[in-house]
Amino acid sequence: MKVAVIGAGPAGLTCALKLAQSGIQVDVYESDASVGGMTRSFELWGQEVDLGPHRFFSKDDKVNKFWLEQVGDDYIMVDRLTRIYYGKKFFLYPVKAMNALVNLGILKATACVFSYVKAQLFGKNKGKETTFEEWVSNKFGYKLYSIFFKTYSERLWGIPCSELDADFARQRIKGLDLLEVIKNALFHSAGTKHKTLLEQFAYPKMGGGVPYETIAEKIKARGSHIYLNTPVKGISVKSGTAQGVIMSDGSVKKYDYVVSTAPFTQMLCSIDELGKDIHDLAKSLVYRNTTLVYLEVTNTNVFKDNWIYVHDTNVTFGRMTNFRNWSPYMLNGKDSSILCLEYWSYDDDKLWSLNDEQMISLAKEEIVKTGLVKQEELKEGHVIKMHRSYPVYNTGYQEKMNTLQNAADSISNLAFIGRNGSFKYNNQDHSILMGLLCAENIIAGDRHNNLWNVNTDYDYQEGGKSLETKKETE
Repeated sequence: MKVAVIGAGPAGLTCALKLAQSGIQVDVYESDASVGGMTRSFELWGQEVDLGPHRFFSKDDKVNKFWLEQVGDDYIMVDRLTRIYYGKKFFLYPVKAMNALVNLGILKATACVFSYVKAQLFGKNKGKETTFEEWVSNKFGYKLYSIFFKTYSERLWGIPCSELDADFARQRIKGLDLLEVIKNALFHSAGTKHKTLLEQFAYPKMGGGVPYETIAEKIKARGSHIYLNTPVKGISVKSGTAQGVIMSDGSVKKYDYVVSTAPFTQMLCSIDELGKDIHDLAKSLVYRNTTLVYLEVTNTNVFKDNWIYVHDTNVTFGRMTNFRNWSPYMLNGKDSSILCLEYWSYDDDKLWSLNDEQMISLAKEEIVKTGLVKQEELKEGHVIKMHRSYPVYNTGYQEKMNTLQNAADSISNLAFIGRNGSFKYNNQDHSILMGLLCAENIIAGDRHNNLWNVNTDYDYQEGGKSLETKKETE
């Protein structure tokens, strides 16, 4: 049996390794020059950095076991510190009662509490929310939503929160509301702490992409192949069965099974048998792009956070990572900090068309505006553009997805996994799980695992021990 895997990110590599370990021949095709997908690590100015912030956390035993098999003891538990930058002030996240009270002021804090009570009594479509705005307003009150959720979310997605599907909130905030936040802030019970509020995460000593470099070496050691700088144009299907992959030159390479982590909509549109209606429906779903601007700063104490959510309307970047605060092993003895500023855009936005020099100039100007960095502290800049990095959950998108998923499932010997591949806003643990379950399906010769349910079955991760608990007890 021969399997093609399109994409060498967490989902694709996980699936490929499990298949290779079972004796199946696998060819992995990656359009980039290195493995890891959106979780890859690389050297910059003598230090190691990632493509933005990527923490690992899961309560799924299967996922934790697989991750530990790749990392061994070469990881540390990082104390998470993330804050929200709003109104020239820093708000701790997870929220701390006194910090929020002091920063908001007694009047605004009181207004937030009354807004939450009002939402509990008169919330719109309670329990049947269709939009992100409805869901978050009902869980936190409209006042707190407008302060801590609206600006950032609309900057990330490029659409009003009233047009963003409630699924995004359900998948990313999962059962959290203001009452839960206050309980965690006041009683600080680690044993009951909500996943979104967890204050530690596992991280490889030399960067988040290291496990995937290890997986790639294991795949090759098993006699399978990874082809870098080799984009796949589409999927060849005949009589309802996947036949292989269509290369960029139009040639077809034959396989018994195809696993795709490439953008879901793009791959569906490459399958002629699905027809124009499915193609048009797929084209109506869109992805958001990310531009990462790395800045080298002489100051080694810019801020102590792992990353910061930026709600400042005077700048256009939405999140900022300080890699000096992740793993000391990544610094390689250098006495400078590397910051990563994240900008989001659509293909036709002016921001996406700016060249590297323009993006670096914009990032330097905006970081100085925040007051966190002085102009004279700025050194080099580096830009990475990631096309189609976030699937956009417009309201009603799931109805379209149901039709598209049924169309995809009508083709045998074909699976779609990963964030881009399944059009789901996955963390890396979701993608690892998808890869593991997909491999099980191929090895067993059936579809006993429903891959579409990963990161839709909102409680799937809550059943096992967390990684940090394992490390303490093993």
